[in-house]
Amino acid sequence: MTLKQLRYLAALAEHRHFGKAAEACSVTQPALSMQIRELEKDLGADLVERRPGDVTLTETGLEVARRAERVLSAARDLTDFARHSSRPLTGRLRLGVIPTLAPYLLPRVLPLLQERHPELRVELRETQTRVLMEELARGALDAVLLALPVEESDIETLPLFDDPFLLAIPAGDARSDRARIDARDIDQRRLILLEEGHCLRDQALAFCAPARPGALSSLGATSLSTVMQMVANGYGVTLLPQIALGVEARDERVTVLRFRDPEPVRQIGLAWRRTSPRKADFAALGAIVKETLGPRQKTAASIPTGSTAAV
Repeated sequence: MTLKQLRYLAALAEHRHFGKAAEACSVTQPALSMQIRELEKDLGADLVERRPGDVTLTETGLEVARRAERVLSAARDLTDFARHSSRPLTGRLRLGVIPTLAPYLLPRVLPLLQERHPELRVELRETQTRVLMEELARGALDAVLLALPVEESDIETLPLFDDPFLLAIPAGDARSDRARIDARDIDQRRLILLEEGHCLRDQALAFCAPARPGALSSLGATSLSTVMQMVANGYGVTLLPQIALGVEARDERVTVLRFRDPEPVRQIGLAWRRTSPRKADFAALGAIVKETLGPRQKTAASIPTGSTAAV
């Protein structure tokens, strides 16, 4: 049994197609197929059920693939330990970021990272939290910037900053001159949220959960930019993370209101596998994030209400 064979099996388990798995591993399909057969021979078990145009892993194959992910992750951690033990933030860093954070945080953080750590090569992956955590667990990512908390016991986290929520409403809304607003003042039939799967949607619902089924607007979107355009055009209101204020609330057709205390807030942090040897890297990255936001990120108390103030 070799690590190469385990990588090929893991790729086949992910793609369920010999051609796609071979492409992901940068090998030919016959070479990948031959290595899988060699692995089956070594283990004395059928791992793959081969049918025309379809690939299904056997029950044994699924379990071997699951365990192979853990072996491959440990092997990557071993390599990382050897390469980065003496020089933090060098080499490759595969970083996952949730979509409601990436466009607003990365333009601030990446230039400073590049300036201070020119030997670091950041590879970004932007997608929903569930996918990022799955890829982190199987070693496809080194760390993830996301909203805390994270429940998995084998994941370690570092809190970085609090990101308060504001209410974005059309500028012509009668409430635009209020100093503060309460969650009870939100017409939930006009509340526009991101589509299912985005953690920001879940956080918004936790703060202003609908009183009855069907109370929420059926409108939804895959990005905050789209949601804010819907608000600007009078289709409804939404909860806007403070970190996105400078980008998403520049439209004069949008007014931003603060909530009464206790204001809703999400905590942003960095997550990585507990077994990762690169904790010094992640601590250094976290320090840069905090430093970057320090002088530029306004506190909730400093944001003018009833206006289109931007950071």
